[in-house]
Amino acid sequence: MSEYQRIETEAELRDLLGFPGKLVQHKVIGVIDEHCRRFIAQSPILMLATSDHEGHVDVSPRGDSPGFVQILDERRLVIPERPGNRRMDSLINLLSNPRAGMIFMIPGLEETLRVNGRAAIVRDEQLLQQMEAYGRTPLVGIMVEVEECYTHCAKAFKRSSLWNPESWPAKDHLPDIPKMIADHVKLPGISAEQVAASLNDSYTNRLY
Repeated sequence: MSEYQRIETEAELRDLLGFPGKLVQHKVIGVIDEHCRRFIAQSPILMLATSDHEGHVDVSPRGDSPGFVQILDERRLVIPERPGNRRMDSLINLLSNPRAGMIFMIPGLEETLRVNGRAAIVRDEQLLQQMEAYGRTPLVGIMVEVEECYTHCAKAFKRSSLWNPESWPAKDHLPDIPKMIADHVKLPGISAEQVAASLNDSYTNRLY
């Protein structure tokens, strides 16, 4: 990146892009109020951002039926950890750096809800049983002590037309994910067809 002109200070950045207005400056709250509670209850998916102690960043989705995130009180929420691929990037990051950021989304709504705070991995049996789905209780959950809650404007969703089906590409033009994975792993004997079968088995039999 050294050959490109770079901005090195906040002063340079502010001179170029300016400052937020009063509405933006005052919209951040430190609790899960009634509005945030309603938003989270209707959200079937969130993006979870974490980083390790060296600052290596990871963002991954968490999704389930609306209401899958449990709100304990105005300061705490819990995200159930459903079965994944066992990389556990988010969980391992939280062991060394408890900071977490989330973006909650509701299909069709272009504004989103951002929540930031301190997170911990919990395994309280009574708590986790409340997040049982299809007869299976998560082994752990991510509890977040909320420090910031605020809405994010709809500009990115309007520019991308994300929720407009007419803007979606035809299915036969979508990336071939099994082939992508097979080409990336480059393991002998692993074909796109085998990856597709493995993914289908995981999606069919190991969602919960």
